[in-house]
Amino acid sequence: MSRRVVRQSKFRHVFGQPVKADQMYEDIRVSKVTCDSSFCAVNPKFVAIIVESGGGGAFIVLPLAKTGRVDKNHPLVTGHTAPVLDIDWCPHNDNVIASASEDTTVMVWQIPDYVPVRNITEPVVTLEGHSKRVSIISWHPTARNVLLSAGCDNLVILWNVGTGEMLLALDDMHTDLIYNVGWNRNGSLLVTTCKDKKVRVIDPRKQQIIAEKTKPHDGTRPIRAIFVADGKIFTTGFSRMSERQLGLWDLERFAPHEGLRPVRAIFTREGHIFTTGFTRMSQRELGLWDPNNFEEPIALQEMDTSNGVLLPFYDADSSIVYLCGKGDSSIRYFEITDEAPYVHYLNTYSSKEPQRGMGFMPKRGLDVSKCEIARFFKLHERKCEPIVMTVPRKSDLFQDDLYPDTPGPEPALEADEWLSGKDAEPILISLRDGYVPIKNRELKVVKKNILDSKPPPGPRRSHSTCDSDFSQPALEEVLEEIRALKETVQAQEKRISDLENKLGQFTNGTD
Repeated sequence: MSRRVVRQSKFRHVFGQPVKADQMYEDIRVSKVTCDSSFCAVNPKFVAIIVESGGGGAFIVLPLAKTGRVDKNHPLVTGHTAPVLDIDWCPHNDNVIASASEDTTVMVWQIPDYVPVRNITEPVVTLEGHSKRVSIISWHPTARNVLLSAGCDNLVILWNVGTGEMLLALDDMHTDLIYNVGWNRNGSLLVTTCKDKKVRVIDPRKQQIIAEKTKPHDGTRPIRAIFVADGKIFTTGFSRMSERQLGLWDLERFAPHEGLRPVRAIFTREGHIFTTGFTRMSQRELGLWDPNNFEEPIALQEMDTSNGVLLPFYDADSSIVYLCGKGDSSIRYFEITDEAPYVHYLNTYSSKEPQRGMGFMPKRGLDVSKCEIARFFKLHERKCEPIVMTVPRKSDLFQDDLYPDTPGPEPALEADEWLSGKDAEPILISLRDGYVPIKNRELKVVKKNILDSKPPPGPRRSHSTCDSDFSQPALEEVLEEIRALKETVQAQEKRISDLENKLGQFTNGTD
């Protein structure tokens, strides 16, 4: 009698558990905008949630420790003139967040460590370049101040937030609405999905599509794609019968040769495909391929029948993909390995209420003393519920196998270095002693001074009193005075906030 061999994995018994009621964030009016965004972004300091707002768009930012019922007068981040569609925290500065809106703009905000008294209405910089609503934003994983935005104008723009300038515009690559955009680990490539049913792998600096796959899933509903380990691509989509599917694809099968020069292909007598092409280093090479496997997925699994789009979240340290369907009440998770069937089902976390959106905590924000390997922030209609994923261990010691060194908050490159063609892997940190968030670091935007440019040739006007009043030194004095006033206002706001907190403690003590 044969015995069934159980696959060995330290993640086979990962289980999810919601926090206690007093550790949730209550009384939040989560946005009702129809969009496949996650509506939530978290980091080791804050949780940010897109909320309902009259007269424009807004999101709320709460310190992680400020749980319980949220005051209805809690300050919001407002400034957009139409609903906010996506938000994303900067991976290299925990006090900086970007927001994208229906008003066609992207705004970058500096969030103070203290709770402000009034709404935050002035972004550090406003990025304008899209002609239609902007539904996707994503920070570069290794380069400082590089931000990507994608809009309903089928345009992908890369920005240097430090100067407020557009670095690149990828405007001829998508023929229809862009569903999602994702970076690979070092930020050298992008993967995008589009309404035209194509998955594209793009080198943004060369502005070239290096690989493309048409209809990885046969259904008409939106597809999502992310990079996972070893350059593979994980997709979620729908079958022709509206069954939800996941797929794993090898980028090398998308592109038989890595170089950018032309590829040639012929059939051999045995029915194989013989190709000639170039390596990434421009060396000529040849290949022999089985046509039956040329563009086949490494794995393709059907899961269930539902209309909810599956949002994939990937943890590179554990090679686990978590799938959260909008409108679902569950989180499924899978381990990706080099052994067949490559995508291994681990478990499902189920609850009673459906999710409106989901935030995913970076690894450095987790509690390593409790063997926590992931934390989600599930959005309900009126609250945010943290869900903790843990691996049961008896020992209280630091578990090296669960926590390899992970990307830290320091960028590996400057924006100009990345744009010039340089690549670098993320700078890793150890979580052995836990991670302590860095204090507030101000984002400084240095825009080019238009007064430094030479005046156009032509007849000069006679100098009037008005011209002398607005000379460059006078303008700089005014700007310096404005900066000083802003600093004074911020200092007073912090003082007022501290006094209000002390008053609240005194009032609670006398009750």
